[in-house]
Amino acid sequence: MSYETLDWAVDDDGVATLTLDRPDALNAFDLTMARELLEVFTTEARDDAVRAVVVTGAGRAFCAGMDLSADGNVFGLDETLEVTPEALRERFDDPAYADGVRDTGGRVTLAIHALPKPVIAAINGAAVGIGATMTLAMDLRLASTRARIGFVFGRLGIVPEAASTWFLPRIVGLQQALEWVYAADILDADAALAGRLVRSVHEPDDLLPAAQALARSFVVDRSAVALGLTKRLMYAGAGSEQPLEAHLADSVAMWHASVGDGKEGVAAFLEKRPPHFTGRASELPRVLPQSSSQASSQASSDRP
Repeated sequence: MSYETLDWAVDDDGVATLTLDRPDALNAFDLTMARELLEVFTTEARDDAVRAVVVTGAGRAFCAGMDLSADGNVFGLDETLEVTPEALRERFDDPAYADGVRDTGGRVTLAIHALPKPVIAAINGAAVGIGATMTLAMDLRLASTRARIGFVFGRLGIVPEAASTWFLPRIVGLQQALEWVYAADILDADAALAGRLVRSVHEPDDLLPAAQALARSFVVDRSAVALGLTKRLMYAGAGSEQPLEAHLADSVAMWHASVGDGKEGVAAFLEKRPPHFTGRASELPRVLPQSSSQASSQASSDRP
């Protein structure tokens, strides 16, 4: 499928490279890009031939934030609707509320989070506003020495979006998250590394190859089912009040893994040969209680 604002390519190892491709606009996020990102993460990235996704930007920016040049409500929201917490919960699936009230960036980050595969951000330049918050739903972030990252919502009189109030404190801690959002400053790559927002910093020409190599190390000779379940267990466990919930989920997941790809993994280990895993990420067993997985289920079924 071809896209107006994105480029999508998958290599022989199943590592997909998703490039935000509006270089003349510094890859600014608009409603077309939002729809196309949803399309990618709810359809193409869910193909079993795709094992991991690396996200980067074309040209000198990753994503310079929301395109503020659009007419009307630049965030695509319907200003005529009644908006209360109760109304949104009751009408969550109503197209008028899904399109006119739900945060556009949040729909994208929920879809990224729900993907049962590794997702890596290769932040090659400016990543501001939604350009920064969309990366928080990705599992790891690598940055170029030219990266500049800003949670600048206070400068515009708006609040952090894209579910970033959930993601950012879990990545860097509450105190650091509050400081960065309160200050609304632009962070260079070293500050982002010191604050543990990014995993590593690379010279510009080395960034994308490093991210792709890291993704490849996650998926070659690895079980897609084990990876998908691990991602779900880690995120669920990070939010549990005590370890019993993790033990219950681990037990269900371990049972399913042991009767599936686990048998091949043990046999390959004993026979000193590479494993041949056949499990599919599209067929993960449910290992979390329904109440814990509703948001992921909703996000994975969301459509632009």
